[in-house]
Amino acid sequence: MATAFGTEPATRLHRLPQALRAPFEARTWREFGYLMLSLPLSVVFFSLAVSFTAAGLGLVVTFLGIPVLAATLAMCRGFGALERARARALLRLDVTDPAPVRPRRGGAMAWIGAMLKSGVSWRHLLYSLLHLPWAVFAFCVALPFWVYGWGFATYPLWHWAFPVYAGVDGLQLYGDRTHSVYLDSPFELAVTSATGLLLVLATPWIVRGLATVDRLLVAGLLGPSRLEGRVVELESDRGVVVDTAAADLRRIERDLHDGAQARLVALAMDLGLAKEKLREDPQAAARMVEEAHGEVKTALQELRDLARGIHPAVLTDRGLDAALSAVASRCTVPVRVEVDLPARPVPAIEGIAYFTVSELLQNISKHAQARQASVDVWRTQDRLMLQVTDDGRGGAQVSPGSGLAGLAERLDAVDGILLVDSPPGGPTVVTAELPWRTV
Repeated sequence: MATAFGTEPATRLHRLPQALRAPFEARTWREFGYLMLSLPLSVVFFSLAVSFTAAGLGLVVTFLGIPVLAATLAMCRGFGALERARARALLRLDVTDPAPVRPRRGGAMAWIGAMLKSGVSWRHLLYSLLHLPWAVFAFCVALPFWVYGWGFATYPLWHWAFPVYAGVDGLQLYGDRTHSVYLDSPFELAVTSATGLLLVLATPWIVRGLATVDRLLVAGLLGPSRLEGRVVELESDRGVVVDTAAADLRRIERDLHDGAQARLVALAMDLGLAKEKLREDPQAAARMVEEAHGEVKTALQELRDLARGIHPAVLTDRGLDAALSAVASRCTVPVRVEVDLPARPVPAIEGIAYFTVSELLQNISKHAQARQASVDVWRTQDRLMLQVTDDGRGGAQVSPGSGLAGLAERLDAVDGILLVDSPPGGPTVVTAELPWRTV
């Protein structure tokens, strides 16, 4: 009973058109609150930034001007931290904090030099100066629309206060020394309320437009630079590549230790026993040699499978078409393979593409319960496209710790993308993009 009471109003509300829901949505009220707070905060930011910058420039002929300018930039970075927190809370805009100023050596002079050379710090100062005129404009637009909209829309509810407390008939529409017009008739009350309702419906979109400009200012001036963001991304990708390579090495070592190596050790022991029995019991020695021969074949097959998992020879010799066809032939369901490439990509991209398709086909064999599958590979502009489709049970997700998540990280390390479309009941379509680079 309590669940139905809590969920039914929300369902009914969402049946309303977006234009009717907007005035009551939390987003509208949060963004309006952001615009109202922007004016007093911007006045403080602007006043302090202008005052200290002017003092620093005025004292630049002396030694004191440089430290004052550096302190001003540090203060503006503090303003930026507050604005980013406010944007996260009210605009739901998550802007990454820029890297702190790190001087190459210790000391106050090194810190001052690093602060003055920081482009991020100067962008924070620019934000403190530019945001005030925009905050004034946004405040002067949003507040009248909000107040007049709700005031006019609810005018019939509080019209009675004018004759009781003000001694007039209602809101004054026009007045001079000889004539005054008040909104007091039922028709005028209805028209005023309808006008207010139109303003109420229009206000959320005006507020959202104004808040969009604030989002652009915060993201453009208070976040890390594009180069800095790219450096962070590359550092993250490098860490993923290192972790993936280490995991691959551990897997190869484990497969060798638990598989082929253990089998070869047992084979050596069997051959030693056969050698000792050769003179005493030739027939028993012959049986042991025959069993050892079977173990050699099994060990060789395990080594071939291990080498194929690292980088198969057919991929090096004949390319993706032949290598993927070989992988598809080992899948437990029929797989159609179609590769349409004008040339071969670089070996690194080719290897990642092979590994991606191989992992996806293994997932189909183990989990999909499919009847058939297909692999399509093609090039579009500067991207290598891979698409693996099956008609299985679906429900595949890129959840943390899953094989698909590891595959997505491997692709992301080379600026690739993994997209999974797998509704319950199927079909499953996994699309991978890789950068195209030729030899």
